[in-house]
Amino acid sequence: MKTIVITGATSGIGLETARVFTDLGYLVIGIGHSEKNCEIARNDILTANHDAKITFYYADLMQRQETLRIAEEIKTYFEKNQSDELCALINNAGCVRSWYMTTEEGYEQQFALNHLAGFLLTHELLTLLKKWKGKILFTGSESHKGIKIRWDDVMFRRGYNPLTAYKQSKLCNILFAKGLNDRYNSYGVQAYVVDPGLVNTDIGNKKTGGIVNLVWTLRKRYGVSPAVPAKTYAFLCEQTIMPNELYYRDCAAASYSKEVTTENADSLFALSERLCEISYYKRKED
Repeated sequence: MKTIVITGATSGIGLETARVFTDLGYLVIGIGHSEKNCEIARNDILTANHDAKITFYYADLMQRQETLRIAEEIKTYFEKNQSDELCALINNAGCVRSWYMTTEEGYEQQFALNHLAGFLLTHELLTLLKKWKGKILFTGSESHKGIKIRWDDVMFRRGYNPLTAYKQSKLCNILFAKGLNDRYNSYGVQAYVVDPGLVNTDIGNKKTGGIVNLVWTLRKRYGVSPAVPAKTYAFLCEQTIMPNELYYRDCAAASYSKEVTTENADSLFALSERLCEISYYKRKED
């Protein structure tokens, strides 16, 4: 059974993407923040499609130990269901913040959830992805353009600006995807970033306040339905011959920042390994 793992799958883009893949006949393993949200999302999908193959796990992916726990549960699932193939991991979970907030490890929350959670989860599931030549996809944003990584203070402990921190986290997504391709294309693993455009979701209203909450409430009205970017995830995962481009929007390759270089991708890899206390394999040519 072809299987897709989707983080942030209980609302917005993640929920609609889960719906699309279950309609296509995939088994979807969704990850949500709470047991209640997971149950609501599962019932929502099954109400529309009684034959949907869907299961949910819940975890606070912002916290390292929670990410490791859920990764173990997913690996145990595949050990028990060896006929299922992990054909894609969609790192979709993300957040927006109005003020400086940290995780249990002391990491700025947008950097932790939008980047480090996917970095760690991908590492933990990489053996399965290599086995099935799976795809790794990220929910990106056009906001990654016009920003550079603040290498001397990636957590923005000095002069915190929530929008700039968010933009940096989205640049991290595409740098990580490039780093994965540099290292694992030869194993048949391909990474992509999906730019959803402006989407009508509640991401900017969760645990925010003041101007961020107000601006997002007004801005999201002009956004497309989450079902629109969900089509791009399906487009990429359904390809039998893997597309070569890195960044996609509306089922077509799109331009991205000139900051996306091998040097920056390698620097981010090294930094993220230290922060997550893990080690990926080096590129094959190394």
